[in-house]
Amino acid sequence: MLGGLQVKRRSEKFPLAKKTNLMVLHLQSLQDLNRAELKDFIARAMELKKERLAGVVHQHLAGKTVGLIFEKPSTRTRVSFESAMYGLGGQVIFLSGRDTQLARSEPLKDMARVMARYVDAMVVRTFGQEVVTELAAYSSVPVINALTDLHHPCQILSDIMTVIEKKGPIEKLKIAWVGDGNNMANSWIQAAGRIGFELILACPEGYDPNPEIMAAAQQEAVKPITLVRSPEEAVAQADVINVDVWASMGQEDEQKERLSIFQSYQVGRELLAKAPAEAIILHCLPAHRGEEITEEVLESDRCVAFDQAENKMHMHKAILERLIGGR
Repeated sequence: MLGGLQVKRRSEKFPLAKKTNLMVLHLQSLQDLNRAELKDFIARAMELKKERLAGVVHQHLAGKTVGLIFEKPSTRTRVSFESAMYGLGGQVIFLSGRDTQLARSEPLKDMARVMARYVDAMVVRTFGQEVVTELAAYSSVPVINALTDLHHPCQILSDIMTVIEKKGPIEKLKIAWVGDGNNMANSWIQAAGRIGFELILACPEGYDPNPEIMAAAQQEAVKPITLVRSPEEAVAQADVINVDVWASMGQEDEQKERLSIFQSYQVGRELLAKAPAEAIILHCLPAHRGEEITEEVLESDRCVAFDQAENKMHMHKAILERLIGGR
């Protein structure tokens, strides 16, 4: 253990990496963290948020630099990580996919070892989880998953922070997921298994979450993690209703088909009539109004999407502080 986090040895899949004999902390998925570590990130993010509102100036990472490597474009994730790092006194280098040698097929192991000599951490937003895995295997600095097609750990941590702010201890709540069993759903499932809250997911047939992630989380869960087809069943007793876009980045060619399949999964007035009146609605944004969520619901007092968006910055501060600074 180091600074409260598990030190993960390099993967046996990449034996050459062991020549460096280095051990480093990464955040590839929520499965990397135990219950206490997850809750510590959330508590620290809340503390940093409170201090910022009180006018406290943080300089914990002065002299440190983080590299943002984004093959997938982003607004909130990029700006929240940049604001977080600057807010801790550090510096940021941003690289889009076209700015790196990845576009020219440079081996990931080469990029990892070079970048690790320039920056104190890499924040990676990409398509395949294997990109994050290999970078982490060869990097001597932390690699943070800012989104892959399989996981979205930083987002779910900030979402849980938002839920706790609005509704209290998450262990006492029932969380509903309505829509595609995507990377967000996968990370919610891992969080439910580790932290211990009830989670029910309503997904159309053929659009389920990753079955291996689901099975692993159900095995360790202390409260039910359930998959159903009916969105009405999912929201019936939910304290929190979570929704995301129906077609994620890279699925644009499926847009028309998905609009038809997911039509009955829209979070609007009709579906919310089946839910408790005090249930709140989460959306990680950007939202496609009139598709997965109606304008009326998104702009209602029950929707906390913009609080979620703010909390990304505070959570990213907590993550950067811990992984780079070893707090």
